[in-house]
Amino acid sequence: MHEIFVNYRTKGGKEVAYSCDRVLSARFGPESVFLARKSIEPGNYIDLLVRAARRSHVLLALIDEQWIDAPDRDRPSMRALDNPQDWVRREIEEALAFGVLIVPLFIGRRVEQLDPRRLPRSIAELAEYQYTRVELHSLDADLTRLGDRLVRRVPALAALDRGVAPVDESGPAESDLTVRNDNQSGGIGQVSGTVGTYVHDARGPLHTGSGGQFNGPQVNGDGTNAISGDNHGGIRQGFGTRTPRGGEER
Repeated sequence: MHEIFVNYRTKGGKEVAYSCDRVLSARFGPESVFLARKSIEPGNYIDLLVRAARRSHVLLALIDEQWIDAPDRDRPSMRALDNPQDWVRREIEEALAFGVLIVPLFIGRRVEQLDPRRLPRSIAELAEYQYTRVELHSLDADLTRLGDRLVRRVPALAALDRGVAPVDESGPAESDLTVRNDNQSGGIGQVSGTVGTYVHDARGPLHTGSGGQFNGPQVNGDGTNAISGDNHGGIRQGFGTRTPRGGEER
């Protein structure tokens, strides 16, 4: 059985439909996504479309800014949605009748909230469903976030999830952050919460308070001009305003 049914018009939704198939099939398996061009085999395609829409767990209704007023193929003077035989409409009707989770997928920023008064009565309920929005320039990331939401909502998809790391909407995903510790000794380990100064397995002298420092360089005076002690050659360093050797300082 196909868990996700992709409902779309060829004009306006094909590119996003194919991306849905590619991204979601990679995550949940090729057989989990129903896309008409890929999934329909020779035979009675009408019966196959109806059964697939009814039996899916999720129907993605791909909606671009021309979707609601798209002309009928055979009668361009009327809207496609006003034709009872329009397949986009029929697939949504079947999904509504059989309690399938429907996700209106708005393509781009210009698509506005659906107005039930402009929809055929049989699918007017679609306007009440929570939509999600995708952008062509960030399509893969948007579809990955959609997959994350579907996993939390549909147990059948959670069972098929191949472990793709979710995209954190507030920042980079944990898997995107790499910490190298090659040949590192000490450092900060697993620390959570609010901490002050934390040093683990420090090697070498450490001074955090007042008084003298032992087993290391000695700092005399106010610490601004010289460091003395066993520093193997000495350190010469001055802080403050330096007169440039010539020209303007950059």
